Amino acid sequence: MKPNRTALAWLTLATLSSSAIAQTPMQGDSVHASKTLFTYRDAALAGGFVALTFAMFPLDRSMARRLQDSSTQASHFFKTTSKDVQYIASPGAVVIGVGMYGVGRIAGWKDVEDLGLHGTEAVLLASAATTLLKGVAGRARPYQTGDTSAHDFKFGRGFGDANYQSFPSGHATAAFAAAAAVTSESQRWWPHKTWLVAPVMYGGATLVGLSRMYNNAHWASDVALGAAIGTFAGIKVERYSHGHSNNLIDRIFLGMRAGPTVDGGAQVGFSFDR
Repeated sequence: MKPNRTALAWLTLATLSSSAIAQTPMQGDSVHASKTLFTYRDAALAGGFVALTFAMFPLDRSMARRLQDSSTQASHFFKTTSKDVQYIASPGAVVIGVGMYGVGRIAGWKDVEDLGLHGTEAVLLASAATTLLKGVAGRARPYQTGDTSAHDFKFGRGFGDANYQSFPSGHATAAFAAAAAVTSESQRWWPHKTWLVAPVMYGGATLVGLSRMYNNAHWASDVALGAAIGTFAGIKVERYSHGHSNNLIDRIFLGMRAGPTVDGGAQVGFSFDR
């Protein structure tokens, strides 16, 4: 296996492992009733993700060149699939989340409504953080530099110019935020099935990140940091929401109910029985 292939495999394994570790519930840091938004364990995991991002910097250029090799790019299947999985992540993650919230709201499926709201909330929060970082970092995308310079950063250059919004990956951020939100919810619904849900969700999110590299839109370190932001956003939104069920957003979107009055009029009220 060539060194850059080894690096690509290592990136995939490290990203999946870091996300899985972050997702694992522990006493005092549980998705069921976490009252503390950030813990020492979170700081350690954040440090691990940062280390992974920096570890990718020396490998960014060689990995980009490998993925842009003519033999790799000749695959029609990879080209088509890479575009499809990207659409699922963005704008798909928001569209699916809003749709789930609407369906759950109308049908009275509280778990579906809950997941739709919190999943969308996580994606939007993570995407906002990523958008700010993109603007501040001003990193040139691989196609902009022709894969010749992986470290072309300039403070503030990313605001208003998509060619310099490489760091971090927005698609990876959205995909991992959605994966983390779904996996966190599954820990509440099916606590013994996380081993099945997590690999599917995080595996799909990893494919999104790899597809962005395949299409020469991002460096490996962009994907690593996007995965970190998305994972933490998804987990923390879920934990905070269920540990503070009377928070403003949940009161508005999950607690407010409309219905008829006895005299034929209408009323709006809050019924928060999650």
